[in-house]
Amino acid sequence: MELTKRETEILNLIMDELSSKEIAEKLGVSISTVEAYRRSLFRKFNVRSVIGLVKAAMKM
Repeated sequence: MELTKRETEILNLIMDELSSKEIAEKLGVSISTVEAYRRSLFRKFNVRSVIGLVKAAMKM
């Protein structure tokens, strides 16, 4: 599976336990942009929760 640079960046911040709001502030983007990337990551990893996303990412 191929992740974009931004998806990888957001995934790492999610794994650092940052909220969508904190990620948005850190990257200078809107919360809705972060949520769109989060949905994309859920789809790519075929998971339904942040916990599932982190577990799947750790297996990579």
